[in-house]
Amino acid sequence: MDTIVYQIGNSLYINMTNKCSNNCSFCIRKNKDFHGLNLWLEKEPSASEVISAIGDPTLYEEIVFCGFGEPLYRYQDIVTVAKFVKSKGVPTRINTNGQAMLIIGENIVPYLEDCIDTINISLNDVSAAEYKKLCAPIFGEMAYYALIDFARCCVGHIKNVVLSVVDVIGEDKIKKAQAIADSIGCTLRVRRYEQ
Repeated sequence: MDTIVYQIGNSLYINMTNKCSNNCSFCIRKNKDFHGLNLWLEKEPSASEVISAIGDPTLYEEIVFCGFGEPLYRYQDIVTVAKFVKSKGVPTRINTNGQAMLIIGENIVPYLEDCIDTINISLNDVSAAEYKKLCAPIFGEMAYYALIDFARCCVGHIKNVVLSVVDVIGEDKIKKAQAIADSIGCTLRVRRYEQ
């Protein structure tokens, strides 16, 4: 049976797709096991199946769209689910690689602004060339510039816009990442690397 939802701490995570435009060298997808769960989906759940799997969202501090794939491939269904969650007064977050405008072909931020509280965009590295080497995006170096543009589009429309990096990139790159976040007007989050 597919794992559509899984809990970490007081947050409930939604796993909606296997599709991803990156093939990151550090990705947990390579193990097909995360916190003892197999998140690989046999089929993508519908919005109504996701809502059913969530149950009562008020049991959680936050509902997070984050699974084995890039959630914004399913942005229309995310909007449907997130509106349900928000109707219950529960905060929502999306963890994304930030390539939605390349994947979808348009700026989808206007669809998200009324139902998403936080968007966490994985910056991962601090130049297009290094990002391409680390994340192997199908869009090449353009993916890096697209995620920066996406972050800029989110600022002023999504309440909390966060760029994230993993601590193993080192202090120098973390400082550069902070400068990038400052220039966009968003927050930087430094995540601890988990194998």
